[in-house]
Amino acid sequence: MIELDPRMRFVAVIDNKGKIREAIMKSGKTSLKSQKEEEHFCRQVAQRRQMRREFDVSLGKVRYVHVEREKVTQMVVYTPRNIIYFTMEPEMPIEEKLMLVTKIKTMASAL
Repeated sequence: MIELDPRMRFVAVIDNKGKIREAIMKSGKTSLKSQKEEEHFCRQVAQRRQMRREFDVSLGKVRYVHVEREKVTQMVVYTPRNIIYFTMEPEMPIEEKLMLVTKIKTMASAL
């Protein structure tokens, strides 16, 4: 997944309890968070998934989560058993970001 676009920074597969099953940082990129912060953030991603499920009946299931920050774009895609969290450079056009979401959702459907 990390090789889908040169502007991708980080990809993690997280279980539903927030434990990182696998993670990779793009070669040449530096993490914006410490490992401890990354682990804490991933636990929070799993907690937010549980909170969002409360609205699945009334609003429908979440397709993906998109957060724009000054230094990074964060995306989250849910699969039945895992959560795919990935980051990319913020200056990418939105259309290209959405194409990456679609590709990652397709790849992640097998996980």
